[in-house]
Amino acid sequence: MSGRPPFPPFTAETAAQKARMAEDAWNSRDPAKVALAYTEDSVWRNRAEFLKGRAEIEAFLTRKWARELDYRLIKEVWTWAENRIAVRFAYEWLDDSGHWFRSYGNENWEFSEDGLMRRRFASINDLPIAESERKYHWPLGRRPDDHPSLSDLGL
Repeated sequence: MSGRPPFPPFTAETAAQKARMAEDAWNSRDPAKVALAYTEDSVWRNRAEFLKGRAEIEAFLTRKWARELDYRLIKEVWTWAENRIAVRFAYEWLDDSGHWFRSYGNENWEFSEDGLMRRRFASINDLPIAESERKYHWPLGRRPDDHPSLSDLGL
């Protein structure tokens, strides 16, 4: 079977693996690479934006990471069943005026049989923070395996 393992139905282990793969991809800040994890006709709700298909997803992510600088993300599985996973996340970013934010949110994911995400619904809130309040200090890119999780950080 082609696609993107692990495939549904998910277990605790495979749901956590899928969430970490998504986190790693998003921390790459490579819109074309990230978009490949979604079905060709994937449907998204991201805040107040509604997207359909990889081209719209890639364009959205290009805009996002042009605005959200120094982006670092941590995801954590909340629950899973069959072909669905719910995650919570927090990411830190800098705007072009030098202001830091931590954005908190939840995502509900639904996967096709080939392991690609066909539906993503995200609710996100932004909290302005001082630079001294930042908790994510790894070099841009993949979060190191020994970096604390959201739960470890009390987020």
